[in-house]
Amino acid sequence: MNNHTDRAQARTLGRRDFIKLHAAGAGIAAVGAAAALVAKEHVGSTPVISATRGLAEPPMQPFSCPPIEEVRIGFVGVGNMGTNHVRNLVQVPRTVIKAVCDIDASHAERSKDIITEAGFPTPTLYTKGERDFERMCAEEDIDLVFNATPWQWHVPISVAAMENGKHAATEVPAAISLEGCWKLVETAEKCQKHCVMMENCNYGQWEMMVLNMVRQGVLGEILHAECGYLHDLREIKFSADGEGLWRREFSKTHNCNLYPTHGLGPVGQCMDINRGDRYDYLVSMSSPSRSLQNWAKAHYPAGHEFRSEDYALGDVNVSLIKTAKGRTIYLNHDTNLPRPYSRINIVQGTKGIFEGYPNRCHVEGISKPHEWDSGEKFLADYEHPLWKEFKDKETGASHGNMDFLESLRLVECLQKGRPTDMNVYDAASLSAIVELSERSVANASQPVDFPDFTRGRWKTWQPLKVATATSF
Repeated sequence: MNNHTDRAQARTLGRRDFIKLHAAGAGIAAVGAAAALVAKEHVGSTPVISATRGLAEPPMQPFSCPPIEEVRIGFVGVGNMGTNHVRNLVQVPRTVIKAVCDIDASHAERSKDIITEAGFPTPTLYTKGERDFERMCAEEDIDLVFNATPWQWHVPISVAAMENGKHAATEVPAAISLEGCWKLVETAEKCQKHCVMMENCNYGQWEMMVLNMVRQGVLGEILHAECGYLHDLREIKFSADGEGLWRREFSKTHNCNLYPTHGLGPVGQCMDINRGDRYDYLVSMSSPSRSLQNWAKAHYPAGHEFRSEDYALGDVNVSLIKTAKGRTIYLNHDTNLPRPYSRINIVQGTKGIFEGYPNRCHVEGISKPHEWDSGEKFLADYEHPLWKEFKDKETGASHGNMDFLESLRLVECLQKGRPTDMNVYDAASLSAIVELSERSVANASQPVDFPDFTRGRWKTWQPLKVATATSF
């Protein structure tokens, strides 16, 4: 059998495996839709959903809405991360949380106490089951619904918010299927509402410094980036509460990059994704799955149900992304193996390179040939204005001040009637990697095309500017 036939057979088997995977309950819902909605293909790629859905026209310029003097918020999902967001939002001027929804009444009560202790009126609590957010979205006179729930609820909550006349903000990823990504785009355009994915790493101190350096041309033309989410989550995945109640479940049925946005969001901004360039296609592959099984054997007695669980998720997933302008991105997902935390954060251009973990930089004409400079050397000249203003302020925000800054920027954009730093097209493009990587892995690492959620607008939308110090 020749090589061409071998590869064709591998692709066929990969498609069968992929269909079996989803028929068995993997939960990615776009397979049937993809058959009817076929986008352009690279040679050897699998088809993906296109824009032929009867969508409204995307805006000529990034969407903005009339200014909102005081942003009234309804919050859905106030577990660990949701509570952190509530603590941040009560510190943002001209913002009030009017309603809180959670399936656990004790969580809602905890957030109520945080809100009232900060001097705000008692919020209305919605705790009547997992779909009580629909009642909140329909009944509450609010401007924004913020959502920090398990991944499978991000799309239903965001859609309910927009269809009831509210803007939507959601934790990451915004969706776990291509159909979900398109649903967010479709609803945002139809309802003329913001739908923002709250990618906090876009507001990290070093990520924002690198964006500032890129905008000032210090690294030259950006050609390549490396990024990822490398975080030992074994203990969290087996926890009896919090993310342990749901995150491990996805590892049983999906073999892909389940959490692509923390590393990719910041480098995507440096590459002007959806504002001068776009993700074109990817190839993806996964290592064997070992570490969750080993953890269960080491921590639970013989006969325990956790020791009999099977996991589809490879311990490491690696994807290579090509952009429309030919630039390259290495994207890594590694949450099951023992290792220190990293997002890699490499941005490389024709004049220099920045690399995170540890933070270091080499710029031609500034650094000694073939030697690194510490990242701190560049902070004085290139630290982002927002970090200059807020890095010494005690906000109590989780993950340093980046969580506070992401909320601050969202509220400021709403109050001033400006386009948000990230929009629904960014949310969809980043989140699409979940299903696209799964398709590629299941299909012998064949290339898979990204949908163009902007339908060509990326060619004319201007790059994201470096935000100046906030007026708050």
